[in-house]
Amino acid sequence: MADEGARRRLRRALRQIGPARLAVTAAFLLLALFAARFSWQLPLTGDAERALYDIRFVRSAPRVAQDPRIVLVTYDDQTLRQLGKRSPLDRRLLAETLAVLDSLHPRAIGIDILFDQPQAEDPQLLATFKRMRTPTYVAYADASENPDQIEYEQQQFLRSFLRSARTQAVRPASIKLEPDFEDDVARRWPVQKGNLPPELANAMAGPVHPEFAHYARSIAYRLPIDADRPVFANFGIDTVPLLGAALKDQIEGRYVLIGGNIKDQDDYETPMSRASGGWMKGIEVHAHMLAQQLDGRLPPGVPGAVLWLAALAVVAAGGLSSLVEARGWRLAALLLVQLLLFAALPFLLQSRGVDTLGLPAFGWGVGWAVAFGAAGTAARAVGSEQRRFAQATLGKYLPRDVAAEILKDPDRLTLTGEKRTILALFTDLEDFTKLSHAIAPEQLSQLLNTYLDLLSETVLRHGGTIDKFVGDAVVAFWGAPIARPDDADRAVRAAIAMYEAGEEFRRTAAPGLPPVGRTRVGLHCGQAVVGNFGGEGRIQYTALGDGMNTASRLEGANKSLHSTILVSGEAVAASTLDLFRPLGRVVLVGRATPVEVWEPVPGMEADRRRRLTELWRRFDGGDAGALAELESLAAETPVDAALADLVYRLRIAGPGGHFVLASK
Repeated sequence: MADEGARRRLRRALRQIGPARLAVTAAFLLLALFAARFSWQLPLTGDAERALYDIRFVRSAPRVAQDPRIVLVTYDDQTLRQLGKRSPLDRRLLAETLAVLDSLHPRAIGIDILFDQPQAEDPQLLATFKRMRTPTYVAYADASENPDQIEYEQQQFLRSFLRSARTQAVRPASIKLEPDFEDDVARRWPVQKGNLPPELANAMAGPVHPEFAHYARSIAYRLPIDADRPVFANFGIDTVPLLGAALKDQIEGRYVLIGGNIKDQDDYETPMSRASGGWMKGIEVHAHMLAQQLDGRLPPGVPGAVLWLAALAVVAAGGLSSLVEARGWRLAALLLVQLLLFAALPFLLQSRGVDTLGLPAFGWGVGWAVAFGAAGTAARAVGSEQRRFAQATLGKYLPRDVAAEILKDPDRLTLTGEKRTILALFTDLEDFTKLSHAIAPEQLSQLLNTYLDLLSETVLRHGGTIDKFVGDAVVAFWGAPIARPDDADRAVRAAIAMYEAGEEFRRTAAPGLPPVGRTRVGLHCGQAVVGNFGGEGRIQYTALGDGMNTASRLEGANKSLHSTILVSGEAVAASTLDLFRPLGRVVLVGRATPVEVWEPVPGMEADRRRRLTELWRRFDGGDAGALAELESLAAETPVDAALADLVYRLRIAGPGGHFVLASK
């Protein structure tokens, strides 16, 4: 039953959203999912993702002492000035350096220099290569991969040179780096392509981990503990031939990388550049890649399936967050927890050794926000429709201001019965049964609806709550769900207005209809249990108890007392209005306790009303002469049947007595 109720509510909500708005909402949710999964590939969000990754990387990058395994041998601007050659590097000096290094027994040598142009010293360098015993890897680049750096003719010379230099120890290696296309930052390993020899770091390290060779993992840069002592030792290339064997301890068993350190050449931005503003030379990037390969540091990435699940979870969280009924600090706490989770989780993963390159951290935020907005907009649309429906529905039973208060604070419309003091009102259309037999059902339905609308509007205009309709009867009350200080006055005025509305209805009835009877009203102030009552799935806000029964009996007593509106003494006492004349004390049908009854007569002079009240009080207190005066007043207005009936009943009941009504 609960599942069926949930399905009904869902179907109703979907109908209230409407197909067009539902389609727009679904489109935005798909957009949220797309952003939460593919934000790295989107123009603006991609920039944010790269910036956040760089921040995460710098905060979690290991701080290390100088690496004892790798040595850089570089030529700089001063070297070039001394040699008198700017480019290409003097190959005589390179040949001498390689000969010395080979004699010092390094583990491997990598040369990050392209030999793409002929030079007079080439025979000397090629001869040195032929004598090398140390595994040596010489830079190779392909024109198709680096069209801006090497032309076809250069590549042809490079290939010819490398064929001449190749031995068992000397082999080519790719020096291609792949900075991110969007911002030229070197964050990831280049993908090993079949038309290129092994990447330099992979070639020097030996057996290549397949992940390094075929997947663009992030480069695990390391930062120095001491800013004055870089991660890799660096010797000037011209110092190697001069020092020779003195460098044995610094070279033996180590990996040596030879390359340029020339101003404004071979510079790369790295994830650290955003914070430091500095650049890194290509040879140093290769050194970091070599160290990572030697360490086997391959941080596990987040699988695509997990990223999809995370994107779905983020979108669901955003959508559901906009639908929760939490308010104030609870809502703020819920949103803050999610914000901290989405913001902190990528940093936590990175610090725990997970590769967050490609993790859509910013996309999560965008996806969450779009889902929150889309679901919230749809919910507000449903809520607006429901509010309009509820307001229209409540407006049929409650005054406009009371309905608005209930919608603001639904708890004020108690879901359980509570005992309240209310003003209960019942009406009845005289001779309605006879009328219903005299006209066609369709005509009767139209007539009755018009009549009930007229009386309902009167109740609502005077701030009452419509309880129910029973045939031609209207049941209403004041004092619930919201009580006002002037509820009694409102109820009395409503009773008068309902009688007058009934009289107007009689006068304006369509020609040819049988005579329409008078509207009779009963009003009582008393205790009742007010709340929602009913079975599962079908409830009614109503009032139950003696107070309601008394009002019903008062309405019925009008016929016996020849009156049109009967108000109990309790209701008169609660009212501040001076509109009433006494109609004695009676025992209502089905009751045992006498009730004072009064009739509001706004058209009667105030002096006459007060005179009638005074005479009744005097007689009730034992003054028999007061009855004679009442008889005289009744004789003056022979059309006043209610006053004549009062005199009749007082004569029977006597002073302080009451009259028992025999029938309704």
